[in-house]
Amino acid sequence: MQKADEFIQALALEQHVEGGYYRSSFTSQSRFDDKRALWSSIYFLLRTGEVSHFHRLTADEMWYFHAGESLTIYMIAEDGELTTAQLGLDLAAGERPQFLVPKGCIFGSAMNQSGFSLVGCMVSPGFTFDDFELFSQESLLAEYPQHEEVIRRLSRPQD
Repeated sequence: MQKADEFIQALALEQHVEGGYYRSSFTSQSRFDDKRALWSSIYFLLRTGEVSHFHRLTADEMWYFHAGESLTIYMIAEDGELTTAQLGLDLAAGERPQFLVPKGCIFGSAMNQSGFSLVGCMVSPGFTFDDFELFSQESLLAEYPQHEEVIRRLSRPQD
């Protein structure tokens, strides 16, 4: 069985500002507009104790499970409803190998067990950091105090 460090090295993954490790894998040669490709894709890896902190994109993001342990994607909709999706291969347990996170929703993820989780994420239109918003605990707690437990787990205090 492969280990997280083997994937990090073999795929040349780097630390991501939202947590975990990533590397751009493919970008469409077709253009959506003058700033963005039609779509882009990354590898994303979490290890034990790491999370993808709550953030928001202006585009849809499709997640694909590749290897390791399953993970939970936590999503806060514009109306404040918190929902989750299980990304993995245990279909009988409700996991799915792919899941779409809709644009405009605040989301993050965390592993369900120790180990690592390697996923792919495809964004359309293509990702740019101009379309990325990372949230602090304070801003989320002020807006969604009913979700305090998960907000504290998937966000950092403001610097």
